[in-house]
Amino acid sequence: MRTLICGSIAYDTIMVFGGHFKDHILPDQIHILNVAFLVPDMRREFGGCAGNIAYSLKMLGGDPLIMATVGDDYQPYAYRMDKLRLSQAHVRHVPDSFTAQAFITTDLDDNQITAFHPGAMNFSHLNHIADVRDVGLGIVAPDGREGMQQHAREFHEAGIPFIFDPGQGLPMFNGEELLDFINRADYVAANDYEAKLLQERTGKSIEELSRLVKALVVTEGAKGSQVFVNGKAETIPSVKPAQVVDPTGCGDAYRAGLLYGITNHLDWPTTGRLASLLGSIKIAQRGAQNHQFTREDISQRFREAFGRAPW
Repeated sequence: MRTLICGSIAYDTIMVFGGHFKDHILPDQIHILNVAFLVPDMRREFGGCAGNIAYSLKMLGGDPLIMATVGDDYQPYAYRMDKLRLSQAHVRHVPDSFTAQAFITTDLDDNQITAFHPGAMNFSHLNHIADVRDVGLGIVAPDGREGMQQHAREFHEAGIPFIFDPGQGLPMFNGEELLDFINRADYVAANDYEAKLLQERTGKSIEELSRLVKALVVTEGAKGSQVFVNGKAETIPSVKPAQVVDPTGCGDAYRAGLLYGITNHLDWPTTGRLASLLGSIKIAQRGAQNHQFTREDISQRFREAFGRAPW
């Protein structure tokens, strides 16, 4: 069963400033701020929610299709997609635009200054669910505002079950719009902060929201996660990582586990634990797409963590 992943493809440029922002940004001079930071360490990572989710799902043995929009600078990412054998059939090039990208500068206190350019992501509505055949499951991940709304509507109209994953796109929508997403979706996935914002904007509790879908998943970092079905919570333990290096992309790895579990009809305790394990594997590597594993690795690590096989 093919899984259609609607979301962003992006570059993440990460720079490290070998000092402290507080020593260079004077509070009483904010109104005339003009600061430059020397960043001798810099790396460029492949990212974006759709790319990240597809990366982990492919290694897990799933069959992901990416639906995204990219700009004129997409070629390095396209080459990577070819190497990973990820289909680009529904990756649309938007001429005279840049691929979405984040520029992140971090200081020695782990403070960050980030600039995000959405670029071609703002044209995600040019893609349509009806253009794809033989899809059994989908996900609407963070993307352009209009595109997210359109894809949720088109999934629902086509009768294709999907996960609504608002992520960092959640603040773009009001309570009525969020309820519209949830009423169309079959599943919802959010982290603990996003879950609080969902409740605040919709005026409904997590238990109430969970009754509108088949399952609502709330991740809580090192505390694990909760899967709410009909208002009742199933607690999913976290998996201790080999090391904590970089949380970027952990949520996307987790969602790849959810998609695999749903597609293969695993029960929620198993699906949640599989997703948790993928997040643990990712956090031990820098960047959102540098972790590696095989199905055999997953089976062994799952057994070590939970005392049984995942499949």
